[in-house]
Amino acid sequence: MTTFTQHAEQLSTTTLLRFATAGSVDDGKSTLVGRLLHDSKSVLTDQLEAVEHASRNRGQEAPDLALLTDGLRAEREQGITIDVAYRYFATPRRRFILADTPGHVQYTRNMVTGASTAELAVVLVDARNGVVEQTRRHAAVAALLRVPHVVLAVNKMDLVDYLEPVFAAIAEEFTAYAASLGVPEITAIPISALAGDNVVEPSAHMDWYGGPTVLEHLETVPVSHDLTACHARFPVQYVIRPQTAEHPDYRGYAGQIAAGAFRVGEAVTVLPSGRTSTIAGIDALGESVDIAWAPQSVTIRLADDIDVSRGDLIAPADDAPAVTQDVEATVCHVADQPLAVGQRVLLKHTTRTVKAIVKDIPSRLTLDDLSQHPAPGRLVANDIGRVVVRTAEPLALDAYADSRRTGSFLLIDPADGTTLTAGMAGEAFAAAATADDAAADDAEWDF
Repeated sequence: MTTFTQHAEQLSTTTLLRFATAGSVDDGKSTLVGRLLHDSKSVLTDQLEAVEHASRNRGQEAPDLALLTDGLRAEREQGITIDVAYRYFATPRRRFILADTPGHVQYTRNMVTGASTAELAVVLVDARNGVVEQTRRHAAVAALLRVPHVVLAVNKMDLVDYLEPVFAAIAEEFTAYAASLGVPEITAIPISALAGDNVVEPSAHMDWYGGPTVLEHLETVPVSHDLTACHARFPVQYVIRPQTAEHPDYRGYAGQIAAGAFRVGEAVTVLPSGRTSTIAGIDALGESVDIAWAPQSVTIRLADDIDVSRGDLIAPADDAPAVTQDVEATVCHVADQPLAVGQRVLLKHTTRTVKAIVKDIPSRLTLDDLSQHPAPGRLVANDIGRVVVRTAEPLALDAYADSRRTGSFLLIDPADGTTLTAGMAGEAFAAAATADDAAADDAEWDF
């Protein structure tokens, strides 16, 4: 019988990586994505023919690989990315879910959407321009969202004669800035997405670079699924009570395990009520199992007949989150209508939705220099700031730093259901890297 440790080890070498691309306008994000898809043989023949046809109509001799991801008419006309484009591709070593996010400052909210579930972010920089304001903005968003791995792709090296000093200066500046935000891992790679240098195949023009190509790094970067270290959390989505002749007394709580693992016989607490019980059984895919782990969808049966409903959270009795009605968080405002102090909203956290009011907006973050603009009174589209929200009912909320799944929430307009704001509970940024860490990061690109 397979042990839990073996299951954890199996998942720690998962073949799935979610990653997002970001960068300033015209830095070549869509071209990089197109090159990845094309050179990894992940483009269907009819797709490539359509791109070649569209490129010829625009007077281009070579196929414009950016058209593989820029699917909106406005994107193709303007040559920019507006919405998040998701692409799925695979190599023999790993499967990928890619989010190609916009570079315009007015679409910062779209990057938040694309990077919110990413395990890695690729930030592109034009080698001719170096680190610019939007580069810092995207690094800050990646740090806010606690994206564990960041790749600096210094693009268009062919336009600076593949010079190592140009790459080294950009890598040093970006690494210092990202490390100050608390980004745990930064890898810098010199590339030319248009020419294909160091994207899938190693470049013949940069023999001074001895690191991996972009695809090699994506295939080998460790994706953490150490379930034994996670805080186990199970948001209840549905109560199953068939009351049939075959199952007269069956009461199960169905949902998807958000984090960690649960075992039969384990003592658990149901929040926000605080009632305790033990797990009597776990049903998965129609069979009883002794253990289940994230992100499995299961039904948990408790030994005691207690009141549990949709929106409740089941957690280990000795590792339950604190219950609160005062939520302090960093948020990104995504709606066109502003968010103001005193506004009544709905707060959706996992499977629970409660009424709430915005009590305070202490500050708005200026991403250019990470300064705080105090007491702005409101947040408008693409703003990132701190908010204090008072909920009508208690919430079992983790800090976002501890759990991206159970530490995040949405603020919703109760009038029409529009998503207003994406929130991350707790502190904004991780602790900044130490000087030794920064030196170690600098060494990553110094070959």
